[in-house]
Amino acid sequence: MGIEFKEILWIWLMIPLGFVLFLFAKRGLKRKEEKLVFILRGCGMGLLIIALANPLILLPDKGRSVLILADRSASVSEQENHILNLINQASRTKVEHDGYGIVAFAENSEIERTISPERNDIDQFAGEINEGETNLEEGLEYASNLLTRGGRIVAITDGKETTGAGGNVIPLLKGKGIEVDWIPLSPDTKEDVAVTNVTSPSIQYEGEETVITVNAYSTTKKEIEMRISLNDQSIIKEIVQVQEGNNEFQFKHVVGESGLLVYKAEAFTEGDGSKENNTLYNLARSEGPAKVLLVESPSGESPLTPLLKSAGFSVDSYKPEQLPGKLTSYLEYQTILFDNVSATSIPEKKMLLMEKSVKEFGRGFIMFGGSESFALGGYFKTPIEKLLPVDMDVKGKKELPSLGLVIVLDRSGSMNGQKIALAKEAAARTVSLLRDKDTLGVIAFDDRPWEIVETKPLSERKKVEEQIRSISPGGGTEIFSSLQQAYKSLEDLPLKRKHIILLTDGQSATSGSYQSLVEDGHDKQITLSTVSIGEGADRGLLNDLSQWGKGRFYDVVDASVIPSILTRETVITTKTYIEDNPFYPAISSSKWETLFTEGIPQMNAYIATSPKGTSQVEMKSEKNDPILATWRYGLGRSFAFTSDTTGKWTGDFVRWKGWPTFVNQLVTRSFPDIQSNPYIIDVDDDRGHTKLKLSSSAGDVSQLEVTALDESGKEIPAASRIKAPGDYEVEFESRLSPGLYHMNISKAGEESGSSYQTGFSVPYSKEYTYKGGTRTLEEIVEATGGKRYSSPTEVFREFNNKASREQSIRSLLISMGFLLFFSEIAIRRFGLGPIMGVFNKIKRRIPVSVPKEQPTFEQLGSKVKQNRERNEWEEPTSSKQTMPKVSEEKGPTNKSKVKQDPQETKDDDRLQRLLNAKRRRDK
Repeated sequence: MGIEFKEILWIWLMIPLGFVLFLFAKRGLKRKEEKLVFILRGCGMGLLIIALANPLILLPDKGRSVLILADRSASVSEQENHILNLINQASRTKVEHDGYGIVAFAENSEIERTISPERNDIDQFAGEINEGETNLEEGLEYASNLLTRGGRIVAITDGKETTGAGGNVIPLLKGKGIEVDWIPLSPDTKEDVAVTNVTSPSIQYEGEETVITVNAYSTTKKEIEMRISLNDQSIIKEIVQVQEGNNEFQFKHVVGESGLLVYKAEAFTEGDGSKENNTLYNLARSEGPAKVLLVESPSGESPLTPLLKSAGFSVDSYKPEQLPGKLTSYLEYQTILFDNVSATSIPEKKMLLMEKSVKEFGRGFIMFGGSESFALGGYFKTPIEKLLPVDMDVKGKKELPSLGLVIVLDRSGSMNGQKIALAKEAAARTVSLLRDKDTLGVIAFDDRPWEIVETKPLSERKKVEEQIRSISPGGGTEIFSSLQQAYKSLEDLPLKRKHIILLTDGQSATSGSYQSLVEDGHDKQITLSTVSIGEGADRGLLNDLSQWGKGRFYDVVDASVIPSILTRETVITTKTYIEDNPFYPAISSSKWETLFTEGIPQMNAYIATSPKGTSQVEMKSEKNDPILATWRYGLGRSFAFTSDTTGKWTGDFVRWKGWPTFVNQLVTRSFPDIQSNPYIIDVDDDRGHTKLKLSSSAGDVSQLEVTALDESGKEIPAASRIKAPGDYEVEFESRLSPGLYHMNISKAGEESGSSYQTGFSVPYSKEYTYKGGTRTLEEIVEATGGKRYSSPTEVFREFNNKASREQSIRSLLISMGFLLFFSEIAIRRFGLGPIMGVFNKIKRRIPVSVPKEQPTFEQLGSKVKQNRERNEWEEPTSSKQTMPKVSEEKGPTNKSKVKQDPQETKDDDRLQRLLNAKRRRDK
């Protein structure tokens, strides 16, 4: 048995305590009470200081405690049954008091069995493990915390550490007297090809023939197919022969584009052991003509396409449904143009990617007007409206005509999930677009109609939004009665414009005279638009309903566009967003003065919008509405041109000779202010965190602001710090998943827009490589006095250090210390005398038994004789004679009164009985 202190530093408080006690003792302690109080106080404080140090008594364990640490990483995943078998064999060799537990580890650790003497076989692991890494450090530390002192950890692993630093736990293991044994596993032997590196020149030029170098490792000689893509476009597909071990291949490619180049190398082969190590990325930059992404209306080619190409721009035209779904694709371009494109055909996820490319990576954005743009395109409260310098909602709503709107919403069971959630969000957005005096009704239907919001003026917006969001899925689908109720709720209202929007993803369970109902409603100035959601909807019926109701039909594939559809319908119904009186725009920016020296052409129409607070209106109408507005959005710049590009609205403006120059300058001004020489980036993916090392030849010491996003557009929190002039470190909160990441770097305090834009790739885990040794685990085994063996029968062999368990006595010491303090208080309050008196009084009340000696026969006889003589002296001479009575007034008699001891009387009685008994025997 021994003792140790867990927090030994507290013992240093004994020094100041001893000094204070010395000073008090030096002053002199005269009274006994002062000396006793001094001793009690010093002992109490000493006990409390020792308690703070948390003393532990080490008690010997009867048996041996063993913790089995089982490797579950990907490199030994094929050997899981073998590992389980080793554990079960080892458990059968333990004796009665031996206990064992099991911990599984890879990147993280999970306990599979707590330490217990009970033995039972294990047939599978239950814990959730990330097998992508082998963190020996974390596994050993976790296991050591489950052992008290002098136990043993048996590691069943291949010893291949891919993250962490196992050597860091050696002091902890030695301090607790824990031995580490190792049962080695052989790495899985399977055919595998791994792409180990991809390189290309960091700066490339359009038209240049560049060399792409790919390194690969193979466990065997075989043929594989090497594929290389550039910005998601396949450029090389070639069969190559790999030898066992390391291989290097070089491929040539003529660069035909500019901007960010993302090369992706993939190795394909049949029977490949690990797919995770087949892909790697390389990033470069190409200088060349500026690239423009032009999104044009489905109705035909945009007139901007030939105009921009003739100006030397590289233009890629897309229809809305063709837009890419990856951030990388948008970062290829310097700017994005929308020419009369409706939001109803662009999923919100793709809008969000474009918004990120502008805000975080400095790309430009320009929206041109038209009948399907701005508010008429349904962009209200979308990511695109967020980045534009104008609001879709116009000021002066009081001038709009009175409006009545009823939304008929399908709540059948098939609408459950995202569909009904987006439909409710769409209806709630509609509330924001309406005025208080506008009339709104909401009817939800399944097998019958449910009036969610009564059709009446919109006076309680918050309550209406809550009612809309309370809609939940129901049963079947019955459209006719719900539509009939909607028409009935609007037909008698004195409103200038009445409109119904029907949303459904199914087919009506009943049939009715739809045509008669809708045409009668149209005679009462009620229009109807329909929205078909998904494949199960009755498109034919819904299309007919919209034609009979003089509205619009929307065939929705991606449910995320539903909010934009309802927004567009609400805006179109008002018919007040288009200003179609010819006018001459006014220039309010010096940037355009040289272009309009000969005057400003006339325009015919535009879409009314409202400028945002920090935007600059560079061209405006006679009503001071924005015609051209711009602002800085994050690192990028966006423009809003509220007239069209066809000439229908722009009139003379588009036929003006300066129109091509105007468009050219507008597009050029939207280009990002990004320098072409990014930092040199090294990726350090270790110890649970991904770190980037940034090097710059400029030797700068400015603080950096870093923004990183993955391919889905999700921002990754990052923190940067200066390591040395020109050297920086960027650390992420956790390890990043393998793949491609985009990064924007700017100097803190500099003007917005000046930044470096680059990217980096995180390779697959080292678990899928064929590097790494077992030296770290060998050092741990040697340092802790453990042993390497292959047979599990040695797991419970005798320990080098006897195992022990810890018992804390902190609570006992605290109790004793407080008892001494209370005693000191009592002495100071009452004094030592009264306290000792109380103890003496208690002592007297406690009976004390004293053993009596048994008298001898001679002593008994002598005692009887004495008593007889005393009785004769005290008795009167005559039995009739009585003692004279003496009055108290006359004073005491001259004869002494003898008081007999009760004990003596008791003894005499007993002696007398004995003598009488003797006489009876003698007779």
